Amino acid sequence: MTHATVRIIRQEHAALAAVLRSIVMLLEQHRKKGTLPDFATLRAMLFYVDEFPEKRHHRKETELLFPKLRARTPISRDLLDKLDGDHAKGERRIRNVEHALLAFEMLGESRREEFEKTVGEYVDFYLSHMALEEREILPLAERVLTENDWRDLDEAFAQNRDPMTGHVPDLEYNALFTRIVNIVPAPIGLGPAL
Repeated sequence: MTHATVRIIRQEHAALAAVLRSIVMLLEQHRKKGTLPDFATLRAMLFYVDEFPEKRHHRKETELLFPKLRARTPISRDLLDKLDGDHAKGERRIRNVEHALLAFEMLGESRREEFEKTVGEYVDFYLSHMALEEREILPLAERVLTENDWRDLDEAFAQNRDPMTGHVPDLEYNALFTRIVNIVPAPIGLGPAL
């Protein structure tokens, strides 16, 4: 039986991967057409990445799941340290992406390539990080954590759920998620196709 925490982590990873891949797809479509992207749409998508995965999802892993794993087994401690380091680097990396977007928006075409490169590196980093967690850490957790551990984790992970996984957003975030879904072009979102 898969525990709720594992399902939530996988759902949140899938939502984040979809948003990240959507950013890359949008940029590719605009590059092919020779048009500038909708910067407000990109800002909204990056704000989502910063608000939910970086500030909520990672904290639950680093502050709750990883300490329980460290307490139960010496296996994968180096890997857990690497993943914690990735979480710490993630916040700096998203700032670099946001800065590169601002430079592209303010300075124009001369900054497109740098923004696309920064986004590509961030997406590759993040997708690799999530794959490592799913391939190594989640199966280890299923093997070594106790039912009490899972009860605590399931309760904590059920809070602050990611609206991109189909959960109703907190009232303050409702407009953001509605905007993202409605303005991102089809087939990614519900907005008009490019």
